[in-house]
Formats: sequence, C-alpha cells, structure tokens
Amino acid sequence: MKDIWKNRNLIWTLAANDFKERYAGSYLGAVWAMIQPVVTIAMYYIVFDVIMGAGAQSGPRATSMPYVMFLTAGLVPWFFFSEALTQGTSALVRYTYLVKKVVFNVSILPLIKVVAAIYIHLFFMVVMLIMSVIYGYTPSLYWLQLPYYSLCTFILVLGMAYITSAVMVFFRDIAQIIGICLQLGMWATPILWNIESIGTTAAKIISLNPLVYVVSGYRNAVTSAAFFWEDMGQTLYFWIVTLIIMILGVRIFEKLKPHFADVL
Repeated sequence: MKDIWKNRNLIWTLAANDFKERYAGSYLGAVWAMIQPVVTIAMYYIVFDVIMGAGAQSGPRATSMPYVMFLTAGLVPWFFFSEALTQGTSALVRYTYLVKKVVFNVSILPLIKVVAAIYIHLFFMVVMLIMSVIYGYTPSLYWLQLPYYSLCTFILVLGMAYITSAVMVFFRDIAQIIGICLQLGMWATPILWNIESIGTTAAKIISLNPLVYVVSGYRNAVTSAAFFWEDMGQTLYFWIVTLIIMILGVRIFEKLKPHFADVL
C-alpha cells in the first residue's frame, strides 16, 4: 500500500498511456475497446432472449428483471475481471524494459494493467445505468454500491494478477491457460443463466466462486433489491477469500521478483 500511494501519479499516467497505446494507429482508437463488449451483449441478447426466448429473469428478492438487464448487469463486472486478468498476466512480459531497470519498482506493473481496465469498465457502468433508467429502474441509494462492487472486483483480480504475472515470467503457457479458464469461468458464473434455476445444493457450490458475489451485487444495486451488508455471511466469505488471494499473490510476487530481470 505504501508503494501504491507513493507511486500513485506514475500509476495513473502509465495506465492511461497503456490504454491509449493498445489502439494507437487505428482510425477509431479507443472506440474499439467499447465496440467488442457491446457486440457481445447484443449477440447474447439476440441468441438467448430473442431466439431462445429466455424472457424476464427472477432477480434478487424475487424481483423480475428483463433479460437484457439481467445479462448486462452480469457482463459488466465480468468484462472488467477478464480484461484486467488477461492484461495483468502479461504485465511483466509487456514491460520487460522496465523490469530490467534497477531503480524501477516492478511491483506496480500488474497494478497498471488492472487500472487501465477501469477506463472501459466506467464506460459500461454508465451504459448499464442508462439502460436501467430506460427499463424503469430509477436512481436510488442502492446505486452507490456499484463503486463498492467495482472495488471488490479490483482487489480480487489484482491479487490474481500478481500470481499469474509472476508465474508467466517462468511459464509462458500460463497466458493460454488463463484464456481457457476464463472461457470456462464465464459459464460457471451465473452471468448468462440464473443461479435460482438450479438446486439449492448446486447453488451453494457455485456460490463458492467469489465472482458470484460481485455479479449478484451488481444486480442487487441496479434493481434496488438489497445492500451488501444484508447478506453479511456472503460478504465475509468474499473478503476472506479475496484477502487470502491478495496476500498469497503479493508473497509469490515478492519471492520471485529477484529473478525477473535474469529470466526476461
């Protein structure tokens, strides 16, 4: 935390530059970052709602949600998580020239990638809220929970990025493994489907996935169904798991850090 605070201005500057560099030279620039998730949401909506007739879904507290809202509220945090983890995993390999600088604090490199993913996330947060108003969900105090759930996702994925970025220096295949895990993880998380449609035992097992807490939280906030402290058991479970991942990630990163420059 001390390193993060000390280098906060550098982190934001490098994160902004990283985001811009990905689309440098293209005519639409950063607009491409927004187009792909929008097309993905539209595709899932057409397939599952229009063609397959998924219809309204039972949301938090037995409230009924239009499927497009149910889908969007689940995909917004998932896009952030998957983008941050994918980019964070390649942080050290991407910034090899900085890793080899003796005076540079390489511990902030995975953080830079995760922070860069926030820009797209903020855009889709705005899109989600506009859609919410269109579908009749008026602004409320529950919406103030969205920054909290974004923070939850941020800390969770940052801890994972510290682990995967450190491992990737020595085992490049981790990037492909992460890609496969994200494909499986999207279907194992109740984003496209409703967790209430499965049995109680299966739902409890699925809920061990910390992302279920985040996805459900976004839907709770949008539909004004519940505050996060109303399910304190799930909240405590999420933070225990997340902090364990963060501590483990930092320890692995620090343990392997002296060897980064030699391997790269």
